[in-house]
Amino acid sequence: MPCMTDLMVSLPPNQHLAAPGKWPVVGEKAARDDSSPWTVQVTGLVRSPQIFTLADLHALPQTEQVVDIHCVTRWSRLGVRFRGVALSELLSRCDPLPEAQFISLVARSERNHSTSLLLADALNLGTLIALWHEGEPLEPIHGGPVRTVTPGRYFYKSLKWLERIELLAEDRLGYWEAEAGYHNHADPWHEERYIAPDVSPADLKRLLQEKNISGRDLRGVRVEGRNLAGLVAVNALLRDAHLENTDLTGADFTGANLSNAHLQGAVLTGAKFTNADVEGAAFEGAILTDADFTGASLFGTTGLGTLMLGATAE
Repeated sequence: MPCMTDLMVSLPPNQHLAAPGKWPVVGEKAARDDSSPWTVQVTGLVRSPQIFTLADLHALPQTEQVVDIHCVTRWSRLGVRFRGVALSELLSRCDPLPEAQFISLVARSERNHSTSLLLADALNLGTLIALWHEGEPLEPIHGGPVRTVTPGRYFYKSLKWLERIELLAEDRLGYWEAEAGYHNHADPWHEERYIAPDVSPADLKRLLQEKNISGRDLRGVRVEGRNLAGLVAVNALLRDAHLENTDLTGADFTGANLSNAHLQGAVLTGAKFTNADVEGAAFEGAILTDADFTGASLFGTTGLGTLMLGATAE
């Protein structure tokens, strides 16, 4: 039997082991009150949309996995045994279209809560449509009769009470990501808990509503696809920030650090980057009409094209 020191080595940063035999309950405690037979619908960008009953799922080839559970609230359970249908097995019966890049998983819950993953990640990580836990049917309080289990991600990416799977061309943020501010990638080994690791979800939501993040440390923040026109970000720390496809019309990044930021497809009409550090930032597909890069440090940027010829690179 491994000693406690050995177990601790297996824990991601700032996680602790749940009490032996305990599986804490986080979020809703029961599925939506619905007397209709339980089914799992596969829809979206598939050639053969299908509806699977529980009997159908139990009749498919079964896979057993031993996984570590890491909850974003900082508890972990190691070596947990689940059995069910591999996501890859299920989707093989629905024939995903080439343009399917994301997977949205929707629960039979009062708020129809959901989560999403890159389809490639969901498959490569070995996502399981789980029906059994430690040799017993999955308990309703823990997501039974059917839930998803995605190894290698915080457990909010493993959805309780699975009712619908939808394949999409573009990402659709789930409940925890869009409403609670949890990180969309959710890698526990990189401690990707929140879209801005040093700011609470409530504070970040307020800052974005006010459109003023001047002087704030939001390194690695993920706010892709939002309307942040007129954002004031003077002297903000936005290194490695994900701002893809974001409307940043008229944004003021004077003196900000945007090194290695992701600005692909962003609308940056009239944006000010005066004396900003944008070294290594990616601008492919961005709209840069009347953007001001006076005094900006542009070494290693991509996607600026001829704009770099008229800007100061330090």
